[in-house]
Amino acid sequence: MYGGGYIHQDPNQKPKSHLAEGEDPIRLAEFEARIAAGDKIEPRDWMPAEYRRQLIRMIEQHAHSEVIGSLPEGTWITRAPGFRRKMALMAKVQDEIGHAQLLYSAAETLGKPREQMINDLINGKSKYSNVFNYPAKTWADVAVIGFLIDAAAIVNQVANSKGSYGPYCRALERICYEESFHLKQGHDIFVFLATGTEVQKEMVQQALNRWWKPIMHFFGPSDKSSVHTETLMRWKVKMASNDDMRQQFLNMYVPKIREVGITIPDAELKKNPLTNEWEFGDPDWAEFYEVIKGNGPCNSERIAVRKWAEDHGRWVREALLKPSHRYTVPLA
Repeated sequence: MYGGGYIHQDPNQKPKSHLAEGEDPIRLAEFEARIAAGDKIEPRDWMPAEYRRQLIRMIEQHAHSEVIGSLPEGTWITRAPGFRRKMALMAKVQDEIGHAQLLYSAAETLGKPREQMINDLINGKSKYSNVFNYPAKTWADVAVIGFLIDAAAIVNQVANSKGSYGPYCRALERICYEESFHLKQGHDIFVFLATGTEVQKEMVQQALNRWWKPIMHFFGPSDKSSVHTETLMRWKVKMASNDDMRQQFLNMYVPKIREVGITIPDAELKKNPLTNEWEFGDPDWAEFYEVIKGNGPCNSERIAVRKWAEDHGRWVREALLKPSHRYTVPLA
């Protein structure tokens, strides 16, 4: 679902050289020629250290986002209105964890062990999408997450599925097929509520009011603040700019929201007839950076749940790795 979105970068970081010490500039030229020709880079192929580093950062953060992103919706499985909705939500949450498994496997091909990735998440070294640090207060929040946040993720994932690193692209192709069903599920709930009773319509309106700012944050600040964008796009690690993806999302989903009578909570949102681009109010990037730093409404809660799961599942992993030993299920 969730991946992609904004990948955390330090806006003050200075660009690094494309070549690490001792790397061959001829091999770099050959590498860039392959990418320009549309070839896929595979794990055993030569690649610049910076390409490897950026891919690990991007893919593992995407994987973390899939896991953490399942938590806001997961809390609604027991409270979903009706058996059909409950089964669909259970299947969706299960899919998201499966997506994380695919992505961790893709990141491991670049040399970083899964255990280290998970430790980096729990210790705060590795980030995940800012949007999942907000609470899902009502069933309508599940609708907004499934419809609009999944939609934003699909915009990002479809673009990056055409990138240069083979294992990541193949993982994204499968993920995007499943995400299309998640989007339909979210859209179905969103429309059902928006066209239902006055109470239901107000519930989905309030949910959109809560989530619109995090949705606008999802793609990240303007690429003018990123020191990596030009190189990442040349290497086809990143296939579209933050601004372009946000515009694509607005083009596709603003009309769909308005069609069912829901008001977008931004009085300044309008399409400029001269530039054909959406203009919008200040998304409050100060809040965005506070959430990225770990100071959002649910940062601590999300990491605490992930740490609990890691600690309580350790005996299972140890049992699988050492099948000759006999293990007893912990009582607590």
